[in-house]
Amino acid sequence: MMLCRFYLPNQGARVGLLRDGWVYDLTASGRPHLTTFAALLQMSVTQPISALIQDVDLGCLPTLAYRELDRAPGAGHAYLLPPVDRQEVWAAGVTYAWSREARVREARAKEIYVRVYEADRPELFFKALAEKVVGPNDWIGLRGDSRWNVPEPELALLVNPACHIVGYTVANDVSSRDIEGENPLYLPQAKIYRHSCALGPVVTPADEATDNPNLGIRLSITRAGERVFAAETSTGRMNRRLDDLAAYLGHYNDFPYGACLLTGTGIVPGDDFTLQDGDAVAIEIDRIGVLRNTVHQM
Repeated sequence: MMLCRFYLPNQGARVGLLRDGWVYDLTASGRPHLTTFAALLQMSVTQPISALIQDVDLGCLPTLAYRELDRAPGAGHAYLLPPVDRQEVWAAGVTYAWSREARVREARAKEIYVRVYEADRPELFFKALAEKVVGPNDWIGLRGDSRWNVPEPELALLVNPACHIVGYTVANDVSSRDIEGENPLYLPQAKIYRHSCALGPVVTPADEATDNPNLGIRLSITRAGERVFAAETSTGRMNRRLDDLAAYLGHYNDFPYGACLLTGTGIVPGDDFTLQDGDAVAIEIDRIGVLRNTVHQM
């Protein structure tokens, strides 16, 4: 079972259940907690997501073929939306050894990344409001004042208002490495801008949120029809527990509609690589799916 959000012309955003290549329109069931992800996450504090859906008669719901939704956004047709609606999106940094080494190479203040990698407290930072997140098949942007931009493939956690992990999705934490490397205080500018956060295509519900699932992560970048970069890693190489990251996010903070937390990247393209206008980025995570986006120079 997988969940998604999708757009229907003249009806707007819907919550869907993906099964065997078909998307069932859960919103059409009339259940208040299936109208938005925010409502579903609020209800998941007291009941597992699977229990909130299991008594819905899928045979009575409208369906669409998933392949018909897996296309670029457009007002005149149905398409997939990012799997957030009212959730803030946050991110964790330096959770993999490779990420630590890459940020040490690019930074002037190098020691801070080594220290946070080894510290009990993780690096957490705000990434995007839900309305600024793009979904699958949409474009991701490159800042006009940056010369070194990279995708960062990450496992993203969907957490409920109690900061319990209820699902996983794929994330692209697009970053301007030269801006961040110049001064750590420039991190918000390197991370937060138009079309710098992509999520999707679906959410895989989490059966348990107490340990790290060992999921393969693969990144592929294509330019003019040719692959110019490819690499893979696994969440098993992460230096942090997922439930610890989610718990720290909730320390002295409130997320009444739940939140989305990116868990850091274990794949960093080389120092001589930067995204270019027209590139196609594909991020695949086991048991979730493939998030595809094109690149646009702003």
